[in-house]
Amino acid sequence: MVRFDGDFTMTIDGKAVTSPARIDVTNPSTETLVGQAPDCTEAQLDEAVAAARRAFPAWRATPIEQRRAAVAKFAEVLGAHAQQFARLFTLEQGRPVEKAAQEIMGAAFWCQTVSQQDIPVILNEDTPERRSETRHAPVGVVGGIVPWNFPVLLGVWKIAPALLTGNTVVIKPSPFTPLTMLKLAELMREHLPAGVFNVVSGGDQLGPWLTAHDGIDKVSFTGSTATGRRVMASAAANLKRITLELGGNDAAIVMPDVDAKDVAEKLFWAAFGNSGQICIATKRMYIHKDIYDAVASELVAYARKVKVGDGLEQGTDLGPIQNRIQFERVKDLIADARSTGLNFLLGGDVPEGNGFFVPVSIIDNPPEDSRVVQEEAFGPVLPLLKFDDVDEVVARANASEYGLAGSIWSADVDAAAEIAARLETGTVWINETQYIMPWTPFGGHKQSGVGVENGSDGLLEYTNPQTISIAKPRAKAG
Repeated sequence: MVRFDGDFTMTIDGKAVTSPARIDVTNPSTETLVGQAPDCTEAQLDEAVAAARRAFPAWRATPIEQRRAAVAKFAEVLGAHAQQFARLFTLEQGRPVEKAAQEIMGAAFWCQTVSQQDIPVILNEDTPERRSETRHAPVGVVGGIVPWNFPVLLGVWKIAPALLTGNTVVIKPSPFTPLTMLKLAELMREHLPAGVFNVVSGGDQLGPWLTAHDGIDKVSFTGSTATGRRVMASAAANLKRITLELGGNDAAIVMPDVDAKDVAEKLFWAAFGNSGQICIATKRMYIHKDIYDAVASELVAYARKVKVGDGLEQGTDLGPIQNRIQFERVKDLIADARSTGLNFLLGGDVPEGNGFFVPVSIIDNPPEDSRVVQEEAFGPVLPLLKFDDVDEVVARANASEYGLAGSIWSADVDAAAEIAARLETGTVWINETQYIMPWTPFGGHKQSGVGVENGSDGLLEYTNPQTISIAKPRAKAG
């Protein structure tokens, strides 16, 4: 029986592995110790990569139906232990336990769905002279670096397609939220061949060791744009394949024909879900001047009903910022807004005491060049901005180094679609946000990323195309 409150070990070559040094994992709601994770040494990372390398030939040759079953087993394990996973998740990540359970079950759904995806074989030519087809071969050993905001779901975004396509995996969870992934690996040891799925935990030095490792063939990274640049530079040394899902400063455009009361709740969660700690959260909300006051008023009214608190307490809607480093960044952004005279419609005062709690903070029409507009807050801070012309608002929305996602809110869906096509982002939603599914390609433009996750395009990111051309024998004359 796996204990979710017991020792936490890494999984290397199918075995439990610990280390002399440990890293403390704290509850962001109380700043108390949740548990300790091994602090992987460089030699242990070498062991994990070597194990994945040894396991790769056999796993690559494993029939696809058996690989499907292995990926589906992740879904079964997550579902069978959903409540234990959810509580542990809340303790280390901070999100309310009900919403933590949604992520666990979402990850299970992801694994089940990906397990049924097909790896295409493309027929390029079939003539009397030759047959040419393109297959997709696994890359080899995949290193996955998982962030702290969605430590399970964004992990399986990497694990499931990598394993299905015949790769072996070394996963590094965030040092802030390693425990849930370590337990998932522990539960999966009996279901996978040794070395196929390895999970190592550690501090700040582990990521650079992994991205520079000669035994890693591909790195899939989710995190900040600044760190993504360093990952890309490190991978260049031996031309590793990379997928980078990076930062965003997503704009919502609210047209004058919407019903303010009807959209307020949807707009709130678009910006403040997971306490704003979502790469595709609305970070800037452009509202047409004709309905600006009505939408602002309804947003504030709804926000006042939302409870911020400990994720284990019943009735909590939003938890804390996950870690102190990010907490201080958000506090600094709020302090800058205060010092420059910006008007807060709500919030703006961070309470003293234990826990990394930031109240929902809504800022009234700040200048376009203010930090709160130009920077990705990654916290519960939202600027509302007025506009009165479509061309103007499209230009303002596009004036960012980021291009991850955006949304249009309008009663005229056709007009909204025309605006959406002009946004320089990888995804645009109309009258909804954050709808991402395993069958939907997801990737960023500009500084928001390289490559694609999910869908058939995301699946093929874990493969190398291989074209086989066969000259057909010619019939002998006469």
